[in-house]
Amino acid sequence: MTKRKPIRKAVFPVAGLGTRFLPATKVIPKEMLPIVDRPLIQYAVDEAREAGIEQMIFVTGRGKTSIVEHFDVAFELESMLRERDKDMAVLEPTRAVPGDVIAVRQQVPLGLGHAIWCARAIVGDDPFAIFLPDELMIGSPGCMKQMIDAYHEVGGNLISVLEVPRHEVSSYGVIDPGPTLDRLCGKLTEVKGLVEKPPVDQAPSNKIISGRYILQPEVMRTLENQEKGAGGEIQLTDAMARMIGTQPFHAVTFDGRRFDCGSKLGFVEATLSLALEREDMGADVRAMVERLLAS
Repeated sequence: MTKRKPIRKAVFPVAGLGTRFLPATKVIPKEMLPIVDRPLIQYAVDEAREAGIEQMIFVTGRGKTSIVEHFDVAFELESMLRERDKDMAVLEPTRAVPGDVIAVRQQVPLGLGHAIWCARAIVGDDPFAIFLPDELMIGSPGCMKQMIDAYHEVGGNLISVLEVPRHEVSSYGVIDPGPTLDRLCGKLTEVKGLVEKPPVDQAPSNKIISGRYILQPEVMRTLENQEKGAGGEIQLTDAMARMIGTQPFHAVTFDGRRFDCGSKLGFVEATLSLALEREDMGADVRAMVERLLAS
């Protein structure tokens, strides 16, 4: 197996305003909204750490400082917990090693591609991962760990994909699939093309890009001159499409569950689903749901 340059950096584009969740997101970043008792951003960072990623790069905007603060040391809170002999383990995942969390600003909302480009100086010449925290990916191992296993096999650029009903494809980036590879139990598919939010009758497949990426640093130079695309924004999908044919490009079909927490319905579904699986509350939540359905 060819030795690949390891994936040690991840970019989290978290500058969006979260308007679909107003008024809740007027002063609280949508990435800090909790699924049971962990904010969305924590799930994404935990997934990154499981995959061996060490440096978290948050592309933030105005009013998003609480995301970075979440991974800082809270002296007052921790002192109080120690005084009251409370368990400190719950805070351990929120404490970053010094230097492992970096924040850069996307000062103008010009799209996902522009947000990724804002991290170019930190990414440098290294391959890197991208996490869209709105996409809550639940699996064992996690989605990014599955992708890094695939990266060690084929290198190049990878995206996670899922199949959705055909009528939903116009809301997502969609792949034009090539042959499916036998490696990793047939979960790897060559990517011939990418289309951002195509009309249903023009979509090349029903396999959507599901919020996780491993990209080579050359994408930053492509984004440098990327013209605006769908929605009048600089689209990451368009930049990736330009790289197909110049570097290996594959899709990894995620073995797990995906919740679209950028929508209210998906957010509620994720909260309920994960609560039902909790040993400390699952039975009580199930009884509560049954009681509500019966009323």
